[in-house]
Amino acid sequence: MTKRYHSPIGFSTVNGRRIECGFDGGHVTGNGGIQLLSEVDRRTGLTKSVAGLLEDPRRSASCGHGVLEMLRQRVYALALGEEDPDDHSELRHGLALRAAVGVDSELASPSTLCRLERRADRGAALAVHRVLFEQFASSHAVPPKRLVPDFDATDTPLHGEQGDRFFHGYYGHYCYLPLYVFCGRHLLVSYLRPSGIDGARHAWAVLSMLVRALRARWPGMEIVPRGDSGFCRWRMLRWCEKNGVGYIVGIAKNNVLMESAAGLVSEAAERHAGTGAKQKLFGSFTYAAGTWDRERRVIVKAEHGAKGTNTRFVVTNLPQSGGHLYTRVYCARARTWRTASRTSSYKKRRSAFIAGRT
Repeated sequence: MTKRYHSPIGFSTVNGRRIECGFDGGHVTGNGGIQLLSEVDRRTGLTKSVAGLLEDPRRSASCGHGVLEMLRQRVYALALGEEDPDDHSELRHGLALRAAVGVDSELASPSTLCRLERRADRGAALAVHRVLFEQFASSHAVPPKRLVPDFDATDTPLHGEQGDRFFHGYYGHYCYLPLYVFCGRHLLVSYLRPSGIDGARHAWAVLSMLVRALRARWPGMEIVPRGDSGFCRWRMLRWCEKNGVGYIVGIAKNNVLMESAAGLVSEAAERHAGTGAKQKLFGSFTYAAGTWDRERRVIVKAEHGAKGTNTRFVVTNLPQSGGHLYTRVYCARARTWRTASRTSSYKKRRSAFIAGRT
């Protein structure tokens, strides 16, 4: 290679060997981008912190691969889209993955990685979540006034005969149904579950643990969990009310809700007919399903446009106006990455990262 592109990003060395970016080496690998993830991981210390909490019962003198090395190998391969441990029969020889992990020899075999994963238990899962929480907490230079944990359940498709596999009617395939909790761009909880359950199962317990941990770190901070209608469970809402926790969650349509919103829906339709422009109106009323312990505040969004009526409902114990809560709070539920990438603050952070100051 006669030409080099010397990147301002200072890649870590591997046993004294320097890693550089180059565009004149021909088609070498499509996995070169994993080196960037590796650098982020080393600067945040994520896999190193997790590996330090995982037990290793092996006799060290007989081990060719350490826990940190294997953990990085497995995590980085997942980031590359290589989900099956059998994929490592070939990946373990790849120079790009070896450089990212930080070794210049063959990586662990699929069987060795499987033994690592089989040792993972409830204690290991809690240890990983403690690391995620501590990194989230340390990312705040000053205590936040409010945090909005987002609860979400989504599918992990299965293509084999894995244990506890179920067919999920909504997703249309066999899958697991993990529970995730994000706060902004930070992952706080990743809880693997079978799909043959209520999507809100264990969310109450997870919320309770998060609230205790957050209040222990930042007493007096406002906490507002947020989720779609799958998390509208009155026992969970009652727990929030008794423990001084705000909430805003979706609630599925039914005949009673639609009847209560009929006047607002008709008004939106009339305004659209008169102006030709899309109309969006907000209102609120109290409501209690037959199984609930009491009535709660429901916010309705009545929207009418060229494609017809679009009516949505959320239930909350927050005091602000319905329009503000729906558009500024609830609709921000899925926005884990905002347009901050175009702001000067993001550019400053990016420059600082490249210069190695973060």
